[in-house]
Amino acid sequence: LNLDLKVARSVLPLSVVFIGMITFNNLCLKYVGVPFYNVGRSLTTVFNVLLSYLLLKQTTSFYALLTCGVIIGGFWLGIDQEGAEGTLSLTGTIFGVLASLCVSLNAIYTKKVLPAVDHSIWRLTFYNNVNACVLFLPLMIVLGELRALLAFTHLSSAHFWLMMTLGGLFGFAIGYVTGLQIKFTSPLTHNVSGTAKACAQTVLAVLYYEEIKSFLWWTSNLMVLGGSSAYTWVRGWEMQKTQEDPSSKDGEKSAIRV
Repeated sequence: LNLDLKVARSVLPLSVVFIGMITFNNLCLKYVGVPFYNVGRSLTTVFNVLLSYLLLKQTTSFYALLTCGVIIGGFWLGIDQEGAEGTLSLTGTIFGVLASLCVSLNAIYTKKVLPAVDHSIWRLTFYNNVNACVLFLPLMIVLGELRALLAFTHLSSAHFWLMMTLGGLFGFAIGYVTGLQIKFTSPLTHNVSGTAKACAQTVLAVLYYEEIKSFLWWTSNLMVLGGSSAYTWVRGWEMQKTQEDPSSKDGEKSAIRV
């Protein structure tokens, strides 16, 4: 691939959002447990609705807003239960909210910048990662991460680099598959698999760490997952209805003519 600076500039907004998504995701995980991670960054769907209205001036139906209310309710219940268990991190929760915002923006900008790379996911991934590498360097210097990296005792450890390489490969695969899914479907469909992933992630995390959670804690997760699933179903139903309306109107017109 040849690096085209014009294309790189076109992909830059996505790269900025991408950096925010990675940074806030990791910071969220730093302060909260993996089981609560799903609830901590569960507001992606809510931000989808807000951004659709603010950026695209698209209104949302009452039923879709109702599902968002369920998600927000689950979010607050999850915070309450984490607080009751003494494991709540306000900092981690804030980072989770910011991560949700970036995830929502990432889906929107992925769809937006695809024409700049001729709808090629490989090119998009290439330019996005090149931009991210360049943008991360000044952030590392400003935030003092470069000094921390140089002082890291395991920097010469083969095991450390093996884990980093595996993490990079998984991250690349996730980014590629996400872009591919959004390209051939929509950000809405991407939410379906995201909800399923979050459900599996929560259950596996609780089992892996052998944690015992209260009924209300599980209720908060079910509210978030159920609300997200319901939102996806409602939006899918509305889109299908919109597509069917013109044909039904044409049918009515032809019937009148006959």
